[in-house]
Amino acid sequence: MNDFEPQHPELIRVDGLAKAFSGVQALADVSLSIACGEIHGLVGENGSGKSTLIKIIAGVLEPDRGSLFIEGKQYSHLQPITAIRLGIQVIYQDFSLFPNLTIEENIALNSELAQNQVLISRTRMRKVAKGALDELGIHLDLGVRVEEIPVSQWQLVAISRALVQGARLIIMDEPTTTLTRKEVQALLEVTRRLKASGVATLFVNHKLNEVCELADRISVLRNGRITASLEPTEFDPASIMECMTGRRPAPRADSAGRLKSGSPLLKVQNLSRADAYSDINFELHPGEILGLTGLLGSGQTELALGIFGLLPSESGRVFIKGDEVQIRDVSTALEHRIAYVPEDRLREGLFLEHSTAGNLAVTMVDQLAGRFSVLRARAVSEMASEWVERLGIDTPSSELPVQSLSGGNQQRVVIGRWLATSPEILIMNNPTAGVDVGSKYEIHQLLRSLVENQKGVILISDDLPELLENCDRILVMGQGRLVREFTVEDIDEDELSREILAGGV
Repeated sequence: MNDFEPQHPELIRVDGLAKAFSGVQALADVSLSIACGEIHGLVGENGSGKSTLIKIIAGVLEPDRGSLFIEGKQYSHLQPITAIRLGIQVIYQDFSLFPNLTIEENIALNSELAQNQVLISRTRMRKVAKGALDELGIHLDLGVRVEEIPVSQWQLVAISRALVQGARLIIMDEPTTTLTRKEVQALLEVTRRLKASGVATLFVNHKLNEVCELADRISVLRNGRITASLEPTEFDPASIMECMTGRRPAPRADSAGRLKSGSPLLKVQNLSRADAYSDINFELHPGEILGLTGLLGSGQTELALGIFGLLPSESGRVFIKGDEVQIRDVSTALEHRIAYVPEDRLREGLFLEHSTAGNLAVTMVDQLAGRFSVLRARAVSEMASEWVERLGIDTPSSELPVQSLSGGNQQRVVIGRWLATSPEILIMNNPTAGVDVGSKYEIHQLLRSLVENQKGVILISDDLPELLENCDRILVMGQGRLVREFTVEDIDEDELSREILAGGV
């Protein structure tokens, strides 16, 4: 429950902020306030102006117009060092930590330097670092290098460092993107502890369920303007999304009407690979979205790679439309109309320096090649134009490098590349991780259009609302095995979360 009281003293207020870049209006007349100890949610699609607003509050950018007030004192522009001295700390997605230094060094070294100490005191640093962690109710081995701890703990180290530096407002920029659900809940609890100690948080996040669960108030940015400032009684992901995008999510189709009783598209029996997955049995039917989830490292990705021929099974049987097949490599998977959208689009899914057209064409080289196996430029361009239009990829030219696109548009390129192969079975591994709500909505609509055409989709995700809103059945994996199966009508988010945790034990 939220217990924020609006009469808490105001810590920071922005009035009428405006900022343009090369004639493009990033912010226009933005005003909001954050009280001491308030958890303030900030949501909006990519390009809505969130990053620009954060950078102005942090003193990185100077607004064209407008003012900032910190405890009632007006500032037309902050310098970054001034913002830090006033207690404003930003935890960016890369955390800005030093991996080769220890936890205590990352937390407390700046405080030593700020005090102009002649000699660095390990004892003093350890005391400062331990005090910050104790304030958050966290125990970490202070002598371990940051590069040796999981990403979820990097977040905690960054928050502890902010506290040591006198943070009064901590801005968290997409803090849960790489975290498991258990780690997310731990971070939310830490944020509540910050609130209890009087530290305010600006919580910037694409995941509306998390924002609704945590925030005292939510501001919605759209095209550089605040379109809504919501109180707890108004929190509703569908309404917030409508404020962000101008459209309300379509109601979920009844899964019972989609499931077919005929021959499955895909059937696996006793599929196993040492140290990856073991004794896997399931079916995927035409017109079905099958969810696959579990704790990190439970084998979901390895199983997907096995079906796609990148990590072939060592035993077991695979049937495609009733016929047994041997899938030992990707080319065989493609022959059987199986496609796989990887989890990490930057490292596994895209050639960042190459054009959008080139990235879309890479799975269709044979079909687009002419004499002497040379790609036909016109065919590539036409194919790229078709998928740019079909998927709504926002780019001024398909010849621009794909790295110039937003995360949501990059993900559309990855999906388009595999849809171009006309798959019957599409495996999608966390397809909406790190994309904004508008892109997430479009990807979900795409999944539904595929199953309406009797394709089969395997959706791997640790986003439980995503699974429950889109899937017909959900399989839970634990320690490389399938441990439970549910239809979405028979389970809610809390129960699914408990089953996932139980499966990992």
